[in-house]
Amino acid sequence: MALPFDDDDYSDERKAPPVAKAPLVAKAMPGDNAEPLSVSAISALLKRTVEDRFGFVRVRGELSGVKRAASGHLYCCLKDDKAVIDGVMWKGGAQRLAFRPEDGVEVVATGKLTTYPGRSKYQIVIESMEIAGEGALLALLEKLRARLAAEGLFASERKRALPFLPAMIGVVTSPTGAVIRDILHRLADRFPSRVLVWPVLVQGEGAAAQVAAAVRGFSAMPENGRVPRPDLVIVARGGGSIEDLWAFNEEAVVRAVAECTIPVISAVGHETDTTLCDYAADRRAPTPTAAAEMAVPVHAELANSLAELSLRKRRCATRPLTLGRERLEARARHLPRPEALLAAKAQKLDEASECLRRALRERAMAARARLEGRGAQLSLPLLRQRLERADERLARAGLTPALLQRRFDAACKHFAPVARVLPQLDPDKPLARGFARVTDPEGRTLTDKARAEREASLVLKFRDGDLAVVPGSALRRSSRSKEPTARQGDLF
Repeated sequence: MALPFDDDDYSDERKAPPVAKAPLVAKAMPGDNAEPLSVSAISALLKRTVEDRFGFVRVRGELSGVKRAASGHLYCCLKDDKAVIDGVMWKGGAQRLAFRPEDGVEVVATGKLTTYPGRSKYQIVIESMEIAGEGALLALLEKLRARLAAEGLFASERKRALPFLPAMIGVVTSPTGAVIRDILHRLADRFPSRVLVWPVLVQGEGAAAQVAAAVRGFSAMPENGRVPRPDLVIVARGGGSIEDLWAFNEEAVVRAVAECTIPVISAVGHETDTTLCDYAADRRAPTPTAAAEMAVPVHAELANSLAELSLRKRRCATRPLTLGRERLEARARHLPRPEALLAAKAQKLDEASECLRRALRERAMAARARLEGRGAQLSLPLLRQRLERADERLARAGLTPALLQRRFDAACKHFAPVARVLPQLDPDKPLARGFARVTDPEGRTLTDKARAEREASLVLKFRDGDLAVVPGSALRRSSRSKEPTARQGDLF
């Protein structure tokens, strides 16, 4: 039976020198200068070596596992696609950071390497930290914007309308820059207003905290305090790089603007610059000058608008009158002319006037005839008789002279027309013109022939005296006469 190996396989072992076995207890060898070191000693040596060799380094990497301890220290890891290094930033340096470290942000950390003996790890003690380039800064900005937008700080429902004409305008900006001068100059040109400036830093360390404090300070002012509370707040800054404007991207500033109880205009940078403060404000202005234009209207334009509204009000007030006048004129054109309407009536009036004149003339003639007829019926003896009876009644009446005078005056006025007519009614007045009046012996005037023939005698009254005649003899003499002399028979 063959063995798996032969004697030759042991020949070399038998020929090799013997090896000394490791001692069980460590002993110092004569002439040995490598004294054994303790773990603490070797750790201290490593720490000193690392810190001496890497006393100042700049490491670029992505933040991971960022957390803040209760003491204020910042702990994180810097990593790339192949390695990871722990980092720590003490409280003083962490408070001076210009941004809020978050996971996934690429940064450049400046500090020194050291070791941590408690865990046999090395780490970098960070003294300062910066965003690694503008791209990383924009990535951090977009991440912060998305987080705040998810909280609803940029919602359009939160936006408030700006006051039309603010009595007081609060401005948060640097008091020494050109921004405040541009705002004041523009306000003076458009509509002079009162301005309350809250001076702050607009860039650098502490700028974000001052801006946030200023916005919250304006919001906390009482309504009727010693200093008037602004009706509008303008947060303004001039243009600059993204690093210069970073203070207005800080979460503290964004939250202060969003929570402000006063309408806010964000005027940070120029037209192409956009910050998170612009999203949180009620209105974004491309420039500080544009913010002043948004804050107040133009005085001249306002005066023109008021004048135009006043003119429109007057036009509205007079419009019904104008429309009524137009309608009346339109309808009046369809009406006939007044002369045409009155022509027939005017003609009737002329005819009626002529008839009236004729009627009045005829009535006057008839009245005159009646008056003459009634006047012929009046006799002087009858009037004398009435006068005598009136005298008797007057004698019997116990009247005072004043009463008699009044009645006499009234009677005179009443009989004045009759007195004027009475001489015309005197039957003896025509005697002067060659007429004769025939009476009976008692003096009654005879007007009928038949009555005269019945009288035994007649009296003919002439202008210069009376003549007694007998009716029969006079008629016989008249019939024997060949030529009638006076045609006195007509009187009978």
